[in-house]
Amino acid sequence: MKLLLHMCCGPCSCYPVKKLRAEGIEPTGYFFNPNIHPYKEWDMRLKTAEEFAQKVNMAFISDKTYRLRDFLKQALIAENHPNGRCQMCYTWRLEETARYAAEHGFDAFTSTLFYSIYQQHDLMKRTAEHFAAVYGVKFYYEDFRPGWQEGIDISKELELYRQPYCGCIFSEEERYSKAWRKQQRKDNRAKKRVRLEAEAKAAKEASIQK
Repeated sequence: MKLLLHMCCGPCSCYPVKKLRAEGIEPTGYFFNPNIHPYKEWDMRLKTAEEFAQKVNMAFISDKTYRLRDFLKQALIAENHPNGRCQMCYTWRLEETARYAAEHGFDAFTSTLFYSIYQQHDLMKRTAEHFAAVYGVKFYYEDFRPGWQEGIDISKELELYRQPYCGCIFSEEERYSKAWRKQQRKDNRAKKRVRLEAEAKAAKEASIQK
């Protein structure tokens, strides 16, 4: 099978590549991540993905266009929808991967997104399946999450740069901003209070009906 493997970064590729090779599949790495910002972080992850591919002797393709403005325009539109920003990000990268695979003679595509224990796995799977149908190329699904720790260990053995946040400028804020985390805790407490009040009201109404 000629498989195109979308790579979010070098470290997240360690376990998927090992697992695919154990199954007799030799992937070609594909770096397309316009979500990563700022520029120095994007550049470091691109270089680390290249470094990983060289160290494990894997074919590697990359889109070296930094697209901050395009990302921000799409993020602004997506912000108006529930979970919109992350869904936009998954959609953009998985569609481009499917399109590239179809146009360059690959039998199938997959992504190291399915290695992450932090991403929205089912949403990504549905998105990938959709674009597989659109572009007429197979989506090779595998849940790489069981190898999470093994992948971390491999990346450390290979001395790869390990990033401290997901990728976009919003996740960077969420990783480092104390004010953002404080507001999130406040919002979560408010949501919990509303939920508990609704449950108490429903229980009271149910009791009256009896």
